[in-house]
Amino acid sequence: MAPTLVVLQHGQRRFRYSLPADETPMTSTPFQSFICPLEGHPLTFSAQSLQCDQGHTFDVARHGYVNLLPVQHKRSSDPGDSKAMVAARRRFLDAGHYAPIAEVISRHVLSGSPEASPLSCLDAGCGEGYYLRALERVAGDGQALSLVGVDISKWAVQAGARQDITRAASWIVGSNAHLPVVSTSLDAVLCMFGFPVFDEFARVLKPGGRLVMVEAGSDHLRELREVIYPSLNPDKPEHDRVPDGFERGDSERVRHTCTLDTSEAISDLLTMTPHLYRATAEGRARAAALTSLEVTLDVRVTVLIKP
Repeated sequence: MAPTLVVLQHGQRRFRYSLPADETPMTSTPFQSFICPLEGHPLTFSAQSLQCDQGHTFDVARHGYVNLLPVQHKRSSDPGDSKAMVAARRRFLDAGHYAPIAEVISRHVLSGSPEASPLSCLDAGCGEGYYLRALERVAGDGQALSLVGVDISKWAVQAGARQDITRAASWIVGSNAHLPVVSTSLDAVLCMFGFPVFDEFARVLKPGGRLVMVEAGSDHLRELREVIYPSLNPDKPEHDRVPDGFERGDSERVRHTCTLDTSEAISDLLTMTPHLYRATAEGRARAAALTSLEVTLDVRVTVLIKP
């Protein structure tokens, strides 16, 4: 069979690419309901940029993402994950170690799919886009999707956009505290090991929309933490408080054990987490000396519903 030529329209931009003969195109439309981070007015696509009616223009970068993070919303010149952290996370996640988590998350998102329109989902703190790509795979061709990844790290967003050859998602440098998204425009928001801003998430979700959160459980990466720290802090009590603007939905615990059989995989896991900076030099040296490690994944999945 000959490759399939696919043409996607993103605003006034048109992308052409060939799918291998054994693949079919995903039913996805890039999310486009954005607002100006300076004025809050709607943004419209125009050639190679997004523009608001106040004259603010935001160029689409060569790799297909847009920076909607004003300088006044930055705490440093290069906020968020570094280029090295993003590369390590991509290698580690692409190896499939977190696949059980991704599958559970995708199931919870898709269970709230609208009947007549594409399911719109934003990953708040998307990293290099692993969970959005997993959502596409789980959804298959039977579910239309409209996806957007937002992260404060330009390196993360750039990596996500570069892997998204079909431009099935929109990729935005932005902040969870000021999501550049039209109010009540999303069916779902993901917050994976991140910093939830509940007021902002409630603003952008439609009535009935889902906030799907993943938080580390008490045993998450315990074996790695036992190597790099002299002792572990007492477990924090789990709380069941439902934030204002939401109702309680489903909850689930995901536990899984994965074996890291190379020093490179162990190094990538440490590099992609905040533990890299919290550990002492001695702790990092102990981790670097390992050639294999069996590590526990333990996360809490919580679904909150906007009434």
